[in-house]
Amino acid sequence: MKEAVPHPFPTFVVGSLPRPAWIRDLIEDRKAGQIDAAEANQLLNEAIPSNLKMQERAGLDYVSDGEWRRESYMKVFSESVSGFEIDTVSAGASNFPQLRYPSVVSEMKAHRFIAVDEIRFVRGHTDRRVLAAIPSAYTLGRRMWDPRYSTGAYPTREAFMHACIPFLRREIRELMAIGADAIQLDDPWLALLVDPDYREREGIVDLEQEISLCVECFNATVRGFEGAFISVHLCHAHFNRAHSTRGPYHLIMDALGDMNVDRIAMEFATPDAGGIESLRRFPRDKLLGLGVIDHTDPHVETPEEVAGRVERAMEFVPPERITLNPDCGFAPSSLNPMDLDEAYLKLKAMCLGARMLRERHG
Repeated sequence: MKEAVPHPFPTFVVGSLPRPAWIRDLIEDRKAGQIDAAEANQLLNEAIPSNLKMQERAGLDYVSDGEWRRESYMKVFSESVSGFEIDTVSAGASNFPQLRYPSVVSEMKAHRFIAVDEIRFVRGHTDRRVLAAIPSAYTLGRRMWDPRYSTGAYPTREAFMHACIPFLRREIRELMAIGADAIQLDDPWLALLVDPDYREREGIVDLEQEISLCVECFNATVRGFEGAFISVHLCHAHFNRAHSTRGPYHLIMDALGDMNVDRIAMEFATPDAGGIESLRRFPRDKLLGLGVIDHTDPHVETPEEVAGRVERAMEFVPPERITLNPDCGFAPSSLNPMDLDEAYLKLKAMCLGARMLRERHG
């Protein structure tokens, strides 16, 4: 494995990037059966290299395919593992009510890998480090288990979460084998727990039990993969420039120390994250993936703004343990109406800010 931190203040994507309108249409047509999956895949094979060149031009150290092949960062699991009925559950997003998710309805069986083919393709089209993102078992359970549809297959949400773990471990094992430089588990639902309004909506009465369940599932997923560079990504979830929750991370910060993970990527650029002071309790044995780009704000940050955000974080976390990333993926759902040029300019500013920091503190 390549050295995980190639130089001070390395830069990462979180995963997803905005899709051009024609890519969004292609994904919807594929879903509706209006275009054959093989034909759609060929078109994506031709489009994704330009996405990678854009990330290289922005200056990123770690790149992805922008998740352009996926309908969403989470639905990719249900597209790779059988046992789901599509579009049964509303996402509850008031800013886009037609956003819907599948629910598990029968015993799961793997029929293809989640991200392996994506990463194998990216490997052949860039010499940058490659980030592979897959959803976590806890987040899958919070989103894709529903008592109206799922109890016949998995009697409890917790049982479903544990059932997801072998599929994720199979994926990590193969991602390591093909040389993914970083493997990221997306676990936004842990961060959502800090918002009391979210806990009330979801009927969560035992916060500590939920946090412990998330950590337990995460550690069971990554156990034994010491040779991998593992990240976890936390955020307040977003669609159409609006977050689902808000609040500082104080309630979950101690739990992050219990996660067997190398790097923790978190939102901090957005005001909805509640400020940077929660980093006082950031684990001393982890790398921080500091969110320095607010993807919900159309304002394009300057390199100076990026550097300033990092330097404020350096009051709590030493520079050698800070990496830079946007707060979240720009478009975790293909339907997310974000702008690709805006994303490029924000990523470029982030990378220029990192260069500025290396000159000041490197």
